[in-house]
Amino acid sequence: MTAPASTRPYNFSAGPAAIPEEVLRLAAADMLDWHGSGMSVMEMSHRGKEFISICERAEADLRELLAVPPHFRILFMQGGGLAENAIVPLNLSRGTSADFVVTGSWSQKSLKEARKYCTAHVAASTEADGYTTLPDPAGWQLANNAAYVHICSNETIHGVEFQTLPDLQALGSKAPLVIDFSSHVASRPVDWSRVGLAFGGAQKNLGPAGVTLVVVREDLLGHALPACPSAFDYKTVADSHSMYNTPPTWAIYVAGLTFQWLKKQGGIAAMEQRNIAKAQLLYDFIDRSQFYANKVAPSCRSRMNVPFFLRDESRSEAFLAGAKDRGLLQLKGHKSVGGMRASIYNAMPIAGVQALVDYMQEFERTLS
Repeated sequence: MTAPASTRPYNFSAGPAAIPEEVLRLAAADMLDWHGSGMSVMEMSHRGKEFISICERAEADLRELLAVPPHFRILFMQGGGLAENAIVPLNLSRGTSADFVVTGSWSQKSLKEARKYCTAHVAASTEADGYTTLPDPAGWQLANNAAYVHICSNETIHGVEFQTLPDLQALGSKAPLVIDFSSHVASRPVDWSRVGLAFGGAQKNLGPAGVTLVVVREDLLGHALPACPSAFDYKTVADSHSMYNTPPTWAIYVAGLTFQWLKKQGGIAAMEQRNIAKAQLLYDFIDRSQFYANKVAPSCRSRMNVPFFLRDESRSEAFLAGAKDRGLLQLKGHKSVGGMRASIYNAMPIAGVQALVDYMQEFERTLS
């Protein structure tokens, strides 16, 4: 039976964000009875064979998709990226110090939270230029004794992205690199040779809110501070296969369906090419326009989150109202920066970006 053609709006929300329609339909079909078990996934014991099979499949698919090496553990946790801002220093800082590269709101939050558990040192910051560039790693002031170096590899609010992860060894640092990849996980490959730990909430690119992904190198396990809650101790979670406490079962299940969808699309390499094409389509139009502007340096523009402004900001409300009428939703920028923001994660088809560009052209034509 052929699925009916979709008439759903295009959702540009930064998160919780759009989920592939195919995934939503599969989840809906299983809502009352998962594979003949007589139970919804939301009703299952997390220690029962049914859910354990779901979780194991999800972990295996994610390991394959992201090409995670065997000496890294994949953990399904809770609390989102904000909780990880505390959980990382509780596990990795050993009460000493950590370096932070501050490139936007999320790395700024990470720095502030870590100061409760260790000495948090700013190795570089782009606050002075409004977080519209990335600092050259060659100029980072890295401490000799840092337990780890933290970056947010894609800043959702300010729209800057590390297109290449820094090579800390080449910079003379022996510290592991920690990346918050919440808003671009599974949009491009990860060079795991440069990473010690990666974390991210699922609600932008991998599924619904509720589950937080942590990928951690095995040698970094087992160093939690005594004050670290047991449920947040990475070694405890790893040894328990993410079942130390009741995990977010429904969120893991839908994320698992998303992993299967990603594999059907051709995997991460294929998604990266689509994401490059989507971002280029939107940025090229903005750069040609005299009506809209993007303030981020072209060398570090995010492929996932595209902030832009109307040069005459008095027209912003009319722009948003017209967009909503055309089924283009959640385009208002974050309250801390204003303007607009189009989040074009994996689930956003290029047709959605084209529809946005067409509307932007129409709106500009009408008011110019």
